[in-house]
Amino acid sequence: MRRLPPHTLRGQLTAGLVVLLAVACAAVGITTALALQGFLVGRLDQQLTASGGRFAASLEHEKHPDADNRPDTRGQAEGTFGARLLKGTATSAAVVHDEADRPVPLTAADRRTLAALPADGAGHSIRLHTLHRYRAAATRGDDGDVLVTGLPLHPVEETVHRLEAVEAAVFVAALLATGVAGALWVRVSLRPLRRVTTRAAAVARLPLASGEVAMPEPLAVTDPRTEVGQVKTALNQMLGHIGNALAQRQAGEERLRHFAADASHELRTPVANVRGHSELALRHRGPVPPEVRHALERIHSESHRMTRLVDDLLLLARLDAGRPLEREQVDLTRLVLDATDDARAAGPGHRWLLDLPEEPVTLTGDTHRLQQAFGNLLANARTHTPPGTEVTVRLSTVEAGIELSVHDTGPGIPEELRPEVFGRFVRADHSRSRTTGSTTGSTGLGLAIVHAVVTAHGGTVDVSSSPGDTTFRVVLPTRPDTTGVTQTGPAAH
Repeated sequence: MRRLPPHTLRGQLTAGLVVLLAVACAAVGITTALALQGFLVGRLDQQLTASGGRFAASLEHEKHPDADNRPDTRGQAEGTFGARLLKGTATSAAVVHDEADRPVPLTAADRRTLAALPADGAGHSIRLHTLHRYRAAATRGDDGDVLVTGLPLHPVEETVHRLEAVEAAVFVAALLATGVAGALWVRVSLRPLRRVTTRAAAVARLPLASGEVAMPEPLAVTDPRTEVGQVKTALNQMLGHIGNALAQRQAGEERLRHFAADASHELRTPVANVRGHSELALRHRGPVPPEVRHALERIHSESHRMTRLVDDLLLLARLDAGRPLEREQVDLTRLVLDATDDARAAGPGHRWLLDLPEEPVTLTGDTHRLQQAFGNLLANARTHTPPGTEVTVRLSTVEAGIELSVHDTGPGIPEELRPEVFGRFVRADHSRSRTTGSTTGSTGLGLAIVHAVVTAHGGTVDVSSSPGDTTFRVVLPTRPDTTGVTQTGPAAH
């Protein structure tokens, strides 16, 4: 499995510190090993020069029982190699062993290696089949031959390897100690930054979309010249701007809510007067020109729609203000039956299906508001789908409480409208069918009222939609807390 690099800044700094130290240790280890190896090889070259090729020169005499004719091994180090070459061919080769010479069998590769040595008296590293690595120097003898003297490189390599092992152990211990100490040091150094991230995370968890919230206190800045001080200063400024923006937005929403409530309250009387006068004029028994009667009918129809709009705005304003709802035992099964019967009467061209549990479903809530919310859901399905659409109303008990779903096979809600479908004055008439000849039309507040009422009861409402498959789901808790509930979410804007 591929190992991923550390994601946190603390992990990256600690890893970077350990990597840099590892690179430095590797550079020091390689440099010291090469320097020691060069020094020891230089010492071997000095020994080769000091020997003067005496051991190799003594090999030019054939071995004889007479001790005076044997190769001269006096003062030669153990493992000293000597060879004599005549016309590029090795005639004899021996190695010092226990203060005596021992003949060395040479392979064809060994003879080529010896023949390739330059007779310059300088040391060269060679490898022999029997004796492995040697440091050898070749010089010309008095008889026109070439005398080769060599010393084994094994002690040098053993010393270098021992140094490498010691360095590896020391460096590993240093890396482990540095990793632990570096992690603690980075942890302490980043403690101010951790406070910044904690404060930013706390701000991110605040329900900023719900209205007025209490912003946290600004962070204390000890030194604005440091990077952490600059981040703290920037975060404090951002929190100040957010707090000011939220306060201004909250003040604007409060003014808008007050205006909507006051305007709705003030409009109820004149709209009712217009509606009453239009009804009185339509009851006039005298002859009325057709144009005047048509105008009076339009006035009556529009005043009726205006009355509904004013009532809806006033309801939303009351819910926004946190007015407590009625708390009584509500038979949801009866409410769903009545709402479906009303929708079937208003939309006989649709196919209405009911799926209800065998036992009555009840909860504590506001009967009138819930009836209005259910009626708006069904009216939405009827208004925005063409005749012949199948609408299924299902009531069931789920783990979270009680669920009411309204499913239709209409054209669906455009994707760009789904996030704001529960907002106020949001219409999808340009994409979903609208009943022609309607005298009331859609105010764009039906689903906003559904969201407001459901939220005031402590429930949730959502929608999923695709062509031929649109479902609104309302989930209500069985015992909601409806006292002092302030409306939040899309319906609050």
